[in-house]
Amino acid sequence: MKQSEISLATKKSMASALKKLMTVKPISKISVREIVTACDLNRNSFYYHFDDIYDLFKWMLENETIDVVKQCNLITDYHQIINFVLDYVESNQYLIANAYNAVGQAGLKQFFYLDFISCIEGLITQGEQKQGVTLEEDYKHFLCAFYSEAIAGCLLDYVINTQSWNREKLITYLEHLLLRTMPAAIT
Repeated sequence: MKQSEISLATKKSMASALKKLMTVKPISKISVREIVTACDLNRNSFYYHFDDIYDLFKWMLENETIDVVKQCNLITDYHQIINFVLDYVESNQYLIANAYNAVGQAGLKQFFYLDFISCIEGLITQGEQKQGVTLEEDYKHFLCAFYSEAIAGCLLDYVINTQSWNREKLITYLEHLLLRTMPAAIT
């Protein structure tokens, strides 16, 4: 087994342990010792891969959702991507609510935002190519920030306030936002 495969297996093991621990206690109360003990590793292994437990949590979210989304063609797969993200959010609501209670709305939103911004940048770049235009970098940065903030905020609100959102309406609104307003913003 290659070193990169061993490293990935170690990270996945730690993420699994964190996920299991988060079902019974807040992330802020989980220790590195508990994670490495559950994985039969030492503390050095943890700190070789992650800076802290929140870094592991972020990696877990990215590994399970955002990396899948980044591999899709946002222009053609948007409905599938939105459904995938919402399915993940719904099935792991306890994880996200747990992290929300530990790092607050701004902290959790930052997890989503930083990953969505690269997805949105790809979508804007595809839109530029499709429309044969080149945006100024500061305007492109503004659009990335605007759409990422909107999507991250809506998803976080969906997780925390599930009663306030109807899933199908949320999907429709997000699709409308991405497919109708973005091309207009690019031109």
